[in-house]
Amino acid sequence: MNNSVSNTARLLWAGLRALLVLTVVTGVIYPLAVTGVAQALFNDQANGSEIKADGHVVGSSLIGQSYSLPLKKGQETPEPDLKWFQGRPQNGLGTNSVNTQYKLILSGATNRSGDNKDLIDWVTAAKAAVIKDNSVDGYTVRPSDVPADAVTSSGSGLDPDISPDYADIQVHRVAEKNGLSVAQVQKLVDEHTDGRTLGFIGEPRANVLELNIALKELVAKS
Repeated sequence: MNNSVSNTARLLWAGLRALLVLTVVTGVIYPLAVTGVAQALFNDQANGSEIKADGHVVGSSLIGQSYSLPLKKGQETPEPDLKWFQGRPQNGLGTNSVNTQYKLILSGATNRSGDNKDLIDWVTAAKAAVIKDNSVDGYTVRPSDVPADAVTSSGSGLDPDISPDYADIQVHRVAEKNGLSVAQVQKLVDEHTDGRTLGFIGEPRANVLELNIALKELVAKS
């Protein structure tokens, strides 16, 4: 009997020691080590890939933002503020009732097939809006000029980047709205266009938030 109690107590103490050691290793040492390595080697990524302007965090390079005018009475969808570069469409993801401060908290694809009527209507309307909004005196956007990312949302709906083609067809409109020359704005786009990652992964792209921050600085200097 005494041996049985002694063995049980010994096993319980061994189990408790293992629990304490594993708790310290996996719950304290490992998280601190991973955090330390991340902060030392990947500080920007570990902190959310923040983008700052005027000393303040204004967003993340990983999450797209909308650039819209305030809602007018009776409107359900705000009109785009055309003095800024516009990102990809963000429709089809439903409405956000979880946190109304961040209207893009919902992430995901529309999950509609290529022949879905809703998707066809969205793309058709988006294409017409892109042509209308970006056609200015002396420059007309043709239907064939409109790239796919101008009329479709990304798989997450939160894509922060646009293609160089989409940025290019916005140049004349942005220049006109901000009193800048086309050459100035085109140079801005060229300077903020990144190539493929490692030369072969993904596609060339321009981050819309970074582009608009640079645009704001350029307008302030002009």
